[in-house]
Amino acid sequence: MENPLISANYPITLKFEDIGYKIKIQGGGGKKQVKEKTVLNGITGAVDPGEILAILGPSGCGKTTLLTALGGRLGGDLTGRITYNGNPFSNNMNRRTGFVTQDDHFHAHLTVTETLVFTASLRLPNSLTQEQKVAHAEAVIAQLGLTKCKNNVMGGPGLRGVSGGERKRVSIGEEMLINPSLLFLDEPTSGLDSTSAQQVVSVLCDFAKGGRTVLMSIHQPSSRVFYMFHKILLLSDGNIVYFGKGETTMDYFASIGYTPSVAMNPAEFLLDLANGVHIDEDKSGMPMKQELISLYQTNIGNSLKLEAQQDIINKKDGELSIADNGFGRWNTTWGQQFMVLVKRDLKERKHESFSRLKITQILVGAIFIGLTWWRTPISHLQDQISLLYYFSLFWSLLPVFSSINTFPQERLMLTKERSSSMYRLLAYFVARTTTELPIELALPTMFTIITYFMGGLKGTASNFFKTLFSLLYSVLVSQGMGLAIGAAIMDLRSAITFASILVQMFLLVGGFYRQNIPAFLSWFKYISNNYYTFRLLLASQYESDELYLCAPDTSCKVGDFPMIQQMGLGNVGVSIGALAVMLVGYRVIAYVALMRLGRRRKIKSQ
Repeated sequence: MENPLISANYPITLKFEDIGYKIKIQGGGGKKQVKEKTVLNGITGAVDPGEILAILGPSGCGKTTLLTALGGRLGGDLTGRITYNGNPFSNNMNRRTGFVTQDDHFHAHLTVTETLVFTASLRLPNSLTQEQKVAHAEAVIAQLGLTKCKNNVMGGPGLRGVSGGERKRVSIGEEMLINPSLLFLDEPTSGLDSTSAQQVVSVLCDFAKGGRTVLMSIHQPSSRVFYMFHKILLLSDGNIVYFGKGETTMDYFASIGYTPSVAMNPAEFLLDLANGVHIDEDKSGMPMKQELISLYQTNIGNSLKLEAQQDIINKKDGELSIADNGFGRWNTTWGQQFMVLVKRDLKERKHESFSRLKITQILVGAIFIGLTWWRTPISHLQDQISLLYYFSLFWSLLPVFSSINTFPQERLMLTKERSSSMYRLLAYFVARTTTELPIELALPTMFTIITYFMGGLKGTASNFFKTLFSLLYSVLVSQGMGLAIGAAIMDLRSAITFASILVQMFLLVGGFYRQNIPAFLSWFKYISNNYYTFRLLLASQYESDELYLCAPDTSCKVGDFPMIQQMGLGNVGVSIGALAVMLVGYRVIAYVALMRLGRRRKIKSQ
């Protein structure tokens, strides 16, 4: 798997001293009181190259928080000192770090091979050709024992894919692609059976033997897995109860008077202690926890702190400082990132975008609308106008609610990939919105072809294409509105509620339901995309001096029809310009909102 063109393995010693972290929580009761909760309290330790450190403890003890802090991904008020070969966390360090989150986030319709190849294309440097990147991904597949399932899709809700153990190995493989010197894993065996868990940890042991430093949080490993760890860090309510070699863990607790009464899994025994429960003692709860914490400080903690302070004085770590080697933050250019992301999104979206259900929905709707307005003559001008307004209504609602979940559903994936510096946020944003265009433009075109001629609108090419342009333009603006709302709120239920209210308001002031809008609300139509779309659709069909039969043997000017007179058929350029502002403005809002997720979280070093 090794490739000299990939970032070479560089041994890293991770040291952390007196790490503390507090969060503010909302108090209960009638008065809203903000309280501080200590999540981590004085955590000290070190992990050397070739070692696996397992962070154990009950749920809520601070395992994930500590792992995230050590991985350079925790914001907020973090205190203490964390060093990597004596240096603080940096972009260069980030390039040598892999981080596997507890929840596996993948594109459901991509195969195992496609998932790893796309990751390799983005995360491996330009010094490698695309063929070399593909070969490296295939080597990782072989190393992780994924050859049998390499052509299976990853799967997701409603789509069966690879097994839980295979998903976890793919997740680890994404990080192993860059040959990290430091690898963090949050609950890598969560949800796996004992055999699958052992296979995953065995892979990590082999990885660590190559001189890498591996840290993982784990809840309750089996006995076989427990004895595969080189070091154990046991947490209880954010405090250390034990830190040291895995093989001497049980001896330490025996030396302070805590031994299991029956043969049992060491991890289960340690969890009992961390929870303040010991079957052989009458004491339980907080007093016992405090005793274990105190004994740890006396027997282990104080000496660890002295060693850490001595290293600072001697500055031994400085001899192992990591060279920059000329690496920038990004492995690939903006254009390469854009092309890879477009290919990946097209492979994933084609299954949902052009689904039979979606096409059937549009076809049935278009035919029904066409039959409802079947061959409506211009003498029934009000009916033709209502058809045009329904066009603007239909193709403002559907794009908004189709695109509103675009970013919320990918929030965790985006955060994960951006934290690994896989691509620039702008490359992702442009690629993601570009891949939406085929479905956003193809279906409205099909809808327009059916309903336009069935509805009896003017059959000239000029009128048809003006109508089609107006609808497609409206679709792009409405899509931008959905993207902006989804990115700004990032909660699907709240976003849909907000969008529903906003769209209803825009429809009501769009010029069809009410022409004489009260003065204090009349300004609202100028920010309504429906208002400008409706004006464009009217202008695509009618001329002011055009005549129609308004009564038997009586002709009237179209421009004198009350609704058209109110809306106006001129100033087409103003409508196009206003929609252009919305087209760009909504996407700018969406991008700025996404920038919140792209901010790099840095450790506060002291």
